[in-house]
Order: sequence, then structure tokens, then C-alpha cells
Amino acid sequence: MSNGGGGSHVAVHQKVDGIMADHVVPGKVDFGATNAARIFDYYLGGKDNYAADREAARRILAAAPDVPLAALENRQFLKRVIPFLIEEQGISQFVDIGSGLPTQGNVHQLVPQHDPDARIAYVDNDAVVVEHGKSLLHGPPAVTIVCGDLREPERILSHPGLGALVDFSHPVALLMTLVLHLIPPGDSPYEAVATFRDALSPGSFLVLSHATGDGREPEALTEISGRHDTDSARLIMRSRAEIARFFDGFELVDPGIVFLSQWAPIRGYFLRGGTRWGYCGVGKKP
Repeated sequence: MSNGGGGSHVAVHQKVDGIMADHVVPGKVDFGATNAARIFDYYLGGKDNYAADREAARRILAAAPDVPLAALENRQFLKRVIPFLIEEQGISQFVDIGSGLPTQGNVHQLVPQHDPDARIAYVDNDAVVVEHGKSLLHGPPAVTIVCGDLREPERILSHPGLGALVDFSHPVALLMTLVLHLIPPGDSPYEAVATFRDALSPGSFLVLSHATGDGREPEALTEISGRHDTDSARLIMRSRAEIARFFDGFELVDPGIVFLSQWAPIRGYFLRGGTRWGYCGVGKKP
């Protein structure tokens, strides 16, 4: 889920890899507004960002220079999770909610290395990001990107573009990486995740990562939260216990909820080192 950079929009329809999906044409774009997806792209060394995003990122780096490393750790987490899900659990459907821009080692680039026939659906609430994402997606595997807001799970689950690609009567990997910290308590994030959980078939997985302030200096947290304050969201740093609540109704895969660099799907094996900016975990619906 990304925020900012929007304007007026006109909805039409277009086929994306053979699938009819909503096609949102952005109107006037405010290039002076920061956008969480583009800031993240900058952290990853991408080129899909504007001057305002780079300036916000540089201010964050002044307070917390290891934040880009945390962004890379999140990508490395995905690189370890995806082969586990495909090769060990037989998952062939992926829904990435709050995907941001599909660049720099994202799911549609990682999955085909293990299953060229897997299906991937990206969901983001920023129409400009969705439009830009469509221009970046091409070729196999079957992949689409649709507009949807995590805070409206029923609308996502009933989206025709999603339903044309993903069969929820079979196991799905639901990815929510570095997105739930953009949802404040008043927008019912736990209830939203529970709605998605209830729609998943047994054997499905929740893959989640979330920013945390555990053990951090207040000054750094204030700077990062303020600079990520875009049109409609700012970072909500949650504790490990608060993040664990998102896994209610799932069975946590070893090693449980750990820092981003420390997750590995091998019993008794624990990676060390790395930043402390984000927790991650994988849960299976029994």
C-alpha cells in the first residue's frame, strides 16, 4: 500500500497478460508530494522516484542511516520465503497487498525462478502507482496489478481482476510486507487481516513484515515517522507483541517472529546480525 502522488483519475479497462483489470489513468500528478512506494524504491537503488522522495529519504538517512539496509533485508526475506512456499509447501498463487512499485527484486521477478507457471496479483491503493506498475509488468508468469485498499478487504477479495487470476478455494500466499505500519489503529488493521484470513483456504500462508520501534531512540523514530508522513498515512511503529496479533488464526512457521535479517525456514537455524527496524514472520492457516 502506498500513499500520495495522486490527483484526479479516470477508470477504464485494459487487459494485463490476458486478464481484464481496472486501468486507472492518473490526472494531474503532484510531483512535489512524497510517496512511500517511491521512497522505498529510492532505498533499493531504483529510478522510479522524484526529487521530493529523494529529499525525504535523505532526511531520514540523516537520522537513521541503516534504513536502506532494512529495505534490502525485506527483499532478502522475500527471497528466502518464496522458495520455501513454492518448493516445500506447493504454493502457486501469490497476492501481494500494498505492493508499491513492482521493481527491484519484487515477487514477479523472484517467483518464476522456482515456478514459471505461478500466478501473482499485486494490489495497491495508489492509482498512480498502479498505473506505473502496469507499465513495468510484462511477460510470464501470469501477473496483474489492481487498485485496492487494505482497509477495504471485501472490495479487494471481490475485485474481478483479482478473481480472474487467483482461486481462493486453493491455497494462496498472502503477502503484506512493510504495509501494515501505514494503517493506524482507527482503521482497524487487525480486523482487516482477519477478514483476509477467513477468505483463505486451509494451507494458505500469511507473509508479513512490519516496522518497529523496539529499542530505538525517540528522535530517530520521530524523524522517520514524520518524513514518511504522506497524503494519508504515516508510519505506525508496533511492538513485537502487537505484530504477533496479526497472526491470530495462523500457525507460525519457525523461527517465528524475528527481525528481518533473521528469518530462515530451517528448524533450529537462526540468522544473526542486521538491522532492528522491522519484524517479519510467516503463518500457515491450519
